[in-house]
Amino acid sequence: MPNNHFKRGELYSVINGMASTAVARRLQKHFRQAGLEITIEQWSILYHLWKNDGLSQQELCNRTFRDKPSITRLVDNLEKQQLVQRVASKEDRRINLVYLTPAALLLQEETISLANQTMDEALIGVKKEDIETVKTVLQQVYDNLKQQ
Repeated sequence: MPNNHFKRGELYSVINGMASTAVARRLQKHFRQAGLEITIEQWSILYHLWKNDGLSQQELCNRTFRDKPSITRLVDNLEKQQLVQRVASKEDRRINLVYLTPAALLLQEETISLANQTMDEALIGVKKEDIETVKTVLQQVYDNLKQQ
């Protein structure tokens, strides 16, 4: 028997990611209020580069679950803002590696602080064990669909 005890509307809400959309909107609002001219999508690229600078555009696709045209557009815009630069790989010149600029490094602490603030707001009243349950369930859903 299937394990889908959702009403249709609830299931679509899960699929559409209403909670993640609300979190993203709130974080974007915090960025605007702080005078930061980056989008949530751009921030996700910077976030992965802060963790591991010099990723290829393909690796950014993999880590952010975006397609190549989307990553190209995001990196183009980040380059225009002088937050990243592309460098051809020495091993394979067809591969572009994306590196942070000093300006991007200056954004790291402030934007991560705003992201933490946003998550604190989102999780008010949510018990720690409930957070762990949600993480486990969503990981299982992802794993189930990733392997098919």
